[in-house]
Amino acid sequence: MSSRPPNLTFKLVLLGDGRVGKTSLVLRYVNNVFSEKQEATVQAFYLKKHLVIEGVPVTLSIWDTAGQERFHALGPIYYRDADAALLVYDITDNDTFLRVRKWVKELQQMASKDIVMAIAANKSDLVRSKKYDIQEAESYAATIGSKIFVTSAKSGTGVDEVFIDITTHNRYVLLYTTHCFRPHTLWSPVKASLGSLCERVVFTD
Repeated sequence: MSSRPPNLTFKLVLLGDGRVGKTSLVLRYVNNVFSEKQEATVQAFYLKKHLVIEGVPVTLSIWDTAGQERFHALGPIYYRDADAALLVYDITDNDTFLRVRKWVKELQQMASKDIVMAIAANKSDLVRSKKYDIQEAESYAATIGSKIFVTSAKSGTGVDEVFIDITTHNRYVLLYTTHCFRPHTLWSPVKASLGSLCERVVFTD
């Protein structure tokens, strides 16, 4: 196996109510831009982000979905084959957090059983006291094996952290960086059993 790591790619989908800032989070992360007048997403839009995890090139394919109820039925088209989901809510609007719970139930029923999930409590810049009441959200995230991140697309707070964390916790990235790219660290029988799987999880540009 070559010591030069091929490029890995995986799909991340953003889910959440309309106007919680999903598009703004993606644009801040990928292009480092923010607009106060960001238009609502219609159906979905797609962007790529190239990064390096533990010396391995990774392409993050990001799908931002529309949050309006009339587009809800289109959700499965985007998340059914997703490797990860970022569930976004407005930290100042508890109703949008309740909606995250519904998205999680839907993912548990229809998405891959291996899907990685993270929750973003967005728009933290609107909380003047900077004392975020996210205890309920933290407790809920723990029950689904997820993590919660306080983010602000406007200020950039927490944005890189949530995308990088969800990427590094993807099982294919973990497998390749810890085993496939460093096969010399494995006991020979284990190395042999992982060989074909490593070939399947590598995607080249």
